[in-house]
Amino acid sequence: MSFKKIQAELPGPKARALIARDAEVVSPSYPREYPFVMSHGSGCDVWDVDGNRFLDFAAGIAVCSTGHAHPVVVEAVKSAAEKFLHISSDYWHEHMVGLAERLARHAPMKPAMSFLCQSGTESVEGALKLARYVTGRQRFIGFLGGFHGRTMGSLAFTSSKYTQQKGFFPGMPGVTHVPYPNPYRPLLAGKDQGKAVLDYIRMLFSRNVPPSEVAGILVEPIQGEGGYIVPPDGFLQGLRALCDEHGILLICDEVQSGIGRTGRMFACEHWNVEPDIVCSAKGLGSGLPIGAVIAKKSLMSQWQRGAHGNTYGGNPITCAAASATLDLVDGGYRQNAARIGDYFMAELRTLQSEFACIGEIRGKGLMIGMELVANDAENTPAARLCDAVITRAFYNGLLLLSCGASTVRFMPPLCASEHDIDEAMAKLRASLTEALHETA
Repeated sequence: MSFKKIQAELPGPKARALIARDAEVVSPSYPREYPFVMSHGSGCDVWDVDGNRFLDFAAGIAVCSTGHAHPVVVEAVKSAAEKFLHISSDYWHEHMVGLAERLARHAPMKPAMSFLCQSGTESVEGALKLARYVTGRQRFIGFLGGFHGRTMGSLAFTSSKYTQQKGFFPGMPGVTHVPYPNPYRPLLAGKDQGKAVLDYIRMLFSRNVPPSEVAGILVEPIQGEGGYIVPPDGFLQGLRALCDEHGILLICDEVQSGIGRTGRMFACEHWNVEPDIVCSAKGLGSGLPIGAVIAKKSLMSQWQRGAHGNTYGGNPITCAAASATLDLVDGGYRQNAARIGDYFMAELRTLQSEFACIGEIRGKGLMIGMELVANDAENTPAARLCDAVITRAFYNGLLLLSCGASTVRFMPPLCASEHDIDEAMAKLRASLTEALHETA
């Protein structure tokens, strides 16, 4: 498939002007990878301020689940905004209660209750507080390569890049990290990395970390920032059994993998695992800032009045957007993610047969990683090549992001079509070819 390349200079004059203004007044901490300055979007398409069209396969870091400016979500926001913008969580209103009812129906554990907040980080913080509150325990287990947020509690678990931790030590005490099972890059001996990791945790429990002091194990059912790593079958089930054995809460961080992203409402459902607590955000609001701590009712109901709270939780605008999002996801977008994801994976594996630098294609639904490697026996991560592919894709009109050591991640809106995939593949093939030439 041929595609129309962007002919204009990137960044264009309007983009350069706004970037220059930004440099004077906005913190430089944002990890921007290329100079895209957005004007507007529709579905999987976005335009910059100079009129250039791009295909967006980053989706605001898996946030724009229903595409950009979906008319159903926009109308829900407008309708809610016409009534009131805010009342605080000290009071009741239909949008908040209605969304919580929907989340209870969709929760992978039942019965369930929710605490509403504004972000994935906040949902993780809430989950940690709830786990300590109901168990009376202080320790936690997290996983190397995990990303759970940037506030001091969630940051204690985040370990996908050392730069996320640098300058902020010490964080919240009591967190022990263990390897995440990665069949492609095993850290432990044995063919079954899931079993190896579970055995490692058991060893910790016998020698270093008293399980009676562990409140929860925080895990991404599919690891996101760490490389879009899909654990081997049996791992999550084994983790569930280990938690049950020791009275430990299983906390699934579904901030990136949830809300239909993998073809199921929550990724843990691929393995029929029922967590005690689920952290949700990103795709829940189709672009509006919302998060949720979803927990078993038997746990959440123990939180006493005033034990946890916030100002903006249950905001009517974000709740309306989230309810509209769930309508769309449950009304066909989740199924589309599964179908189009299979099509995309097949196309990527065809590409893999053409390029020796593609070490592995992995994922579920529209949460897909393409790991790039050096052409050697050890499959050494090709970080420089990965960066070059991301950059070349931008100049070819395709927005992508990386994760892990050298993985290109694909997280298009759940409304993506076969035509969108075909266009993305053509641009990706060209970008790979150009990047290989640049880095040779």
